[in-house]
Amino acid sequence: MNLELNEKSAFISGSTQGIGFAIARQLLKEGASVTINGRQTEKTNQAKEKLQKEFPNSNIAAISADFSKKEEVEKLLNQLSNIDILVNNLGIFGIEKFENITDEDWYKYFEINVMSSIRLSRQLLPEMLNKKWGRIIFISSESGVNVPENMIHYGMTKSAMSAIANGLSKLTKGTEVTINTVLGGPTYSDGVATVVEQIAQMQKLDVEQMKNVILQQSNPHILLQRFIDPTEIANLAVYLSSPLSIATNGATLRADAGVLKTI
Repeated sequence: MNLELNEKSAFISGSTQGIGFAIARQLLKEGASVTINGRQTEKTNQAKEKLQKEFPNSNIAAISADFSKKEEVEKLLNQLSNIDILVNNLGIFGIEKFENITDEDWYKYFEINVMSSIRLSRQLLPEMLNKKWGRIIFISSESGVNVPENMIHYGMTKSAMSAIANGLSKLTKGTEVTINTVLGGPTYSDGVATVVEQIAQMQKLDVEQMKNVILQQSNPHILLQRFIDPTEIANLAVYLSSPLSIATNGATLRADAGVLKTI
C-alpha cells in the first residue's frame, strides 16, 4: 500500500530509541523527511547517523532538547517550520507507590509528558490549519485507561494526552488536518528492556524467561502473549500520518494487543 507520504515532513519528539525511533524509521521507509529529537546531543546525533546509514538518500535532521527545560524547548520550537506530521511521543515512566509520589514528581511528569505535546501542538497546529493539511498523533498508553496502582502519575499523563488530542480535533473542521491518539500496550522499548535485563540479572534468569514472567504477572490475558515490538506501534502511527487516514479524526486507536478488556 502506498501511504502517499513522499514530500511530507515529520517531527517526532523523544525519537532516539524505542517507539519514537521505530516511527522515524517507518516514516523514512515511506519517503517522508524526518526530524528526530532527544534529550542528549550526542545520543541524538548517533540516532541520526544510524538512520542516515540505513536511508542514505533521505532528508533527516536532529534537534536535541530537554523538555524539562523551557529555554531548550523554546529554542527547539523556533527551529521547527513546514512540519506536516507531528508525533508527540516523548514520555517518561516509572513505578512508585502513590504515597511516595511527591508534588515535584507530579509536576515533572506533567511537564515532560503533557506540556511537551501541548507546546509542540500549539506551535505547529496553526500552520497546519492554515494550509488545511496536517497530522498530529499522540502516543498514549493503555495505562491511561486502566491506570496501574503503582504508576498513577504516569497513567494520569496518558489520560490527559487522549483528552487534549480529542479536544484539539474539534478545531480541524473543514480541513484535512487530523489529530488522533495511539493507545499502546506493553511494549518492549529500550527503557523496558533495560529494566527487564536488570531484574533478570538480579534473579539469575534468562532475559526471555524474565520477560515471560513479568508479562504473566502484569498482563496474563494479553492476546499476543508477548511484549509488543515498537515497530508494531509505529505501523499504526505511520498509517495515521498518511492522507489515506483522513476519515479518522479525534479518535483513540488501540495497539494494545488486547490488554484492555472493554469493547
